[in-house]
Amino acid sequence: MGAYKNLTSNDFIIAPLELNKGFRFEGGNQLISSSVEIDRFLGGKSATEQYTGYLNSILQSSVYYSIKQLYYSNYISGSNGNIQSAVTRSQNLDGTFEGLSPSNSYYNFEPSNLDPKRFFPTSSYNTFELDGGVYGEALYDIDSYTTTQVTPKIGVMSIPKYMFGDYLQPNSLEIITPSGSYYDDGEGRLIRVNSNNTSIYVGNVIYEHGMVIFTGGSRTESTGEVGAEYGNNEYSNGIYDGRTIGNNDVKNFVLDNNITCSFSSSYTIYETQYKCTVGESEYNISQNPSISSGSEGDLLTFALADYFSPYISSVGLYNDQKDLLAVAKLAQPLPTSQTTDTSILINIDRQ
Repeated sequence: MGAYKNLTSNDFIIAPLELNKGFRFEGGNQLISSSVEIDRFLGGKSATEQYTGYLNSILQSSVYYSIKQLYYSNYISGSNGNIQSAVTRSQNLDGTFEGLSPSNSYYNFEPSNLDPKRFFPTSSYNTFELDGGVYGEALYDIDSYTTTQVTPKIGVMSIPKYMFGDYLQPNSLEIITPSGSYYDDGEGRLIRVNSNNTSIYVGNVIYEHGMVIFTGGSRTESTGEVGAEYGNNEYSNGIYDGRTIGNNDVKNFVLDNNITCSFSSSYTIYETQYKCTVGESEYNISQNPSISSGSEGDLLTFALADYFSPYISSVGLYNDQKDLLAVAKLAQPLPTSQTTDTSILINIDRQ
């Protein structure tokens, strides 16, 4: 048995609340466990028959071209990881067009308008080789250099939505592999912190998709890790002070089991506060059947006295069809007032 009172738009307030939770996983087996399911993929332009992925098997070429189209299509011919120049076309009087279609009109999910550093490897390049060299090391002034044509790879880490929520929390990502440690800079750029306290850009983070993309950056910047007298690289221009980022770094990012990944998720819930107000002249008769007697339900004498004041022990929220949606239980029964209004605040968190 209950008494109903309609609520108006002035009787409730809805406010968003952002929640964060941190995660840390050590080892490739933890990443692909059934409760986590973080997958890693290699992407290769010409790898049309090679599959990749631990949980989902996908062609490497499909990974490469999908990532290129979704996140880098406006940057392919740009310089220094910036957006490429606009290509326009003209419209004739008869409604037809001349010229190329616009080439930088895609939405690539940029988190900000700052320098995006969206490098994407599109062509093969020469790499120096040395027997036993893991990262394409080359020594200066030995008998001869050996070069090999290399098709650049990209690495992709895919975090499922139930792990990151609405988006990955910026400035929370850390990935450690045998060939380096990588962090996001809060602006969607993946950086490598070098041993000489410098940093270089090696990829991008798409926060709202839970995607970490290791492109290698420009592949011309030094890591500061000296493995040769005049430096070594995988991008055909020699530099001083250490090797550059190459395919072996990408493979360690994807294939090595010795990997640590930590990040924070971001999830928005909505706090709804309902204000249920009982006027001084309302709800002055108890709904408790114990105060009535007889077949007619006559109230007992004490319930008719002026001093009698019913108590509120719970409040139900109903829809327009009088279906009960939620019940709020008070910590202790609350007496109604015969002289002032009584307001009860109900807080409900929902998605």
